[in-house]
Amino acid sequence: MKPTLQLKLSQQIKLTPQLQQSIRLLQLSTLELSQEIERIMQENPLLEWDNCSDYRDVQPGNNSELLMSDSSDFQDDAAKEVISVENMTTTVMSQNNESDWKQDHDFYNGSREDEYELPQLAAKPISLREHLNVQISQSQISERDKSIVGLLIDSLNDDGYLVQDLQELVEILPPQLEIDMDDMHIALAYLQHLDPSGVGARNLRECLMLQLQLQPVETPYRDQALLLVNEYLEILASRNFGQIKKLLSCDDDCLRSVQQLITHLNPRPGAIFNSEDVRYIVPDVIVKKMNGIWVANLNLNAIPRLSVNRLYANILNQRHHDSAHGLASQLSEAKWLIKNIHQRFSTILSVSSAIVERQQQFFKYGAVAMRPLVLREIADNLNLHESTVSRVTTQKFMHTPRGIFELKYFFGSHVATNTGGVCSATAIRELIKQLVKTENPQKPLSDSRISKILGQQDIVVARRTVAKYRESMQIPPTNLRKSF
Repeated sequence: MKPTLQLKLSQQIKLTPQLQQSIRLLQLSTLELSQEIERIMQENPLLEWDNCSDYRDVQPGNNSELLMSDSSDFQDDAAKEVISVENMTTTVMSQNNESDWKQDHDFYNGSREDEYELPQLAAKPISLREHLNVQISQSQISERDKSIVGLLIDSLNDDGYLVQDLQELVEILPPQLEIDMDDMHIALAYLQHLDPSGVGARNLRECLMLQLQLQPVETPYRDQALLLVNEYLEILASRNFGQIKKLLSCDDDCLRSVQQLITHLNPRPGAIFNSEDVRYIVPDVIVKKMNGIWVANLNLNAIPRLSVNRLYANILNQRHHDSAHGLASQLSEAKWLIKNIHQRFSTILSVSSAIVERQQQFFKYGAVAMRPLVLREIADNLNLHESTVSRVTTQKFMHTPRGIFELKYFFGSHVATNTGGVCSATAIRELIKQLVKTENPQKPLSDSRISKILGQQDIVVARRTVAKYRESMQIPPTNLRKSF
């Protein structure tokens, strides 16, 4: 059999690296985009922050494809092409500011007349263990007892509870230390008298008991609260107030005072020392009212501002031999990144504008006026794929006069009404929230009752659906909302 050559034509769909980057940037949040740009800039010297240009000309357009321009567009003179976008990190921008450098230079040379103000650094918050160890170091107990108490402190969790059994701690200690259970109990008793009250407890009951015991004896209803926590805490959690009144032999006023005394205790005494970094949301879009119509605009503070380095671009234009091949590749990558960022925010603006156009009543009346909306509706209107709209609306936020919302918040399924119309699931959730907020605390509304009230407004919602929406909003059931 003779070997032969055959010519075969076929079509394949492949994503170019530039298109892959465009899709990846589209699904990143603002913070993740900033981190991605920082990473790329460290690898590509052709990219730099642009402090001069503005990015106010981005307009929503027909984004039928994520990328339409051909790569030949990038063969122009890079020194003449500077595409800029706003930079959300002003600290990075100031690094290239000549005037800032001159002021610092004058200060170190002693030529500044004004007093130089050092930046105010936030003090590191003290931890629970540090707070307790300071109290131990100032106590009058022996060094041996201090060491045992320090061992118990190291076994506390972030809420201040002792999560490890005392017997287990004794067994893991070296025998030559001669530490027994009596030593552990003495150390635990000392630990439980430290600030904050309730620290060192082994469960919720003990935590509340410690805090009640440290209150003055003359505190009203202290004894009833101690009895209720020690003997009937589970009944209190189920809010079976009728049974509690019988067990304590008290009336409504007494039970109300006891309940108030217990609810003012801290079930997590160590939580006040937990220092977690607060991450603020930077909205991608700002909605404002213009000529009586709500309009979406890009948040210029959320958009990074980049340009191609002119110096390197000019050097590349003057050299046409093989040594400049790597630099030319980086130049192409830099311009593709700038274009993809421009495309990203153009797509976000297009989708946001379409959302605002359809949810005008929400901005006027609130969540109760939210209309049903699905991704397919926006995708068909903008000639985009539904997956693209999904990427755009994930981890992208819109600042409105009613608060900051993720773009996905404006989408939701619909429920039919008796009049033949539809009602958004978001609007139904808001109605349920308002009904629970205005209910009588002594006679809270059941899911069936809420379903009937909505039915009187021509909104057909089953009891199971009401329960599902209520649980999604973390609203407790009827028995846990009841109070005196």
